[in-house]
Amino acid sequence: MRNFSDSHRVVIKIGTNLLTKDGKFNTNYVEEISSQIAELKERGLQVLLVSSGAIGMGAAELNLKTRVKDIKMRQACAAIGQPLLMHQYRDSFGAYGLSIAQVLLTRDVFSNRTTFLNLRNSVETLLSLGIVPIFNENDSVATDEIGSAFGDNDRLSAMIASKVDADLLIILTDIDGLYDSDPRKNLNASLISSVDEITEEILAYAGSEGSEFSTGGMKTKLQAVAIAANAGCKTILAHGSKDDILNRLLNGEEEGTLFLEGKKLSARTRWILNSVPLGRINIDDGALNALHNNNSLLPSGV
Repeated sequence: MRNFSDSHRVVIKIGTNLLTKDGKFNTNYVEEISSQIAELKERGLQVLLVSSGAIGMGAAELNLKTRVKDIKMRQACAAIGQPLLMHQYRDSFGAYGLSIAQVLLTRDVFSNRTTFLNLRNSVETLLSLGIVPIFNENDSVATDEIGSAFGDNDRLSAMIASKVDADLLIILTDIDGLYDSDPRKNLNASLISSVDEITEEILAYAGSEGSEFSTGGMKTKLQAVAIAANAGCKTILAHGSKDDILNRLLNGEEEGTLFLEGKKLSARTRWILNSVPLGRINIDDGALNALHNNNSLLPSGV
């Protein structure tokens, strides 16, 4: 049995594939996951939700049957779908006496330290009020290709977990966890129960396929795991459609793949790691060795 008795702040990420079914929004799933989160709240846990689905819901509203590739149309679908998505969450959580808050983010929020600190303060206030914050990428105004910054919100969920010092990140998807090969192509693929660290061997297991409405794949999920690990946060990758999956995971049942936490880096170091590169500095071998030893650079080495 796994032990998550010390996990009090949990980030839960729900992928597009769980929120849409046959090109239509899966209302029943939102109602079910809201019920499970309400139970976690009753157990005294602080829960932050990262939800994809705005583009898929907008596409469904427009009766689009396949993935929209045009960026302007995807932005339009996001603008249409986001309020519909939040309305559904409001009704579903409201049935359990819970209020929600919408938080739409772009990568710039994490690159600017002032806005990042403001975000963290806002989230802390929401959690202190018992609110369930619901995060999504602000696709309607994103300047990068939609989904490229956060990978179907996989990396976004990990960056949030890192910034708010979450104890556990749960990524719910439409597969049972990490396999040693693609289970959709290899019937003999084996599920990996636990991973100590993200190595080259583990990365080799990752594919790059998304789906009609999602932009993520196993590769972005492993990237998310690495981000969370640097914050001292465990990650579970599990099938989100299994009965009572959240309670079962928190109770220690060995569902999905558990990725153990790494050495927790300082908040400033994590902020730097997750910032968008703005340039390049060339250094000599001596400066490289200094960086490897966590020492400062001298002007002569640059």
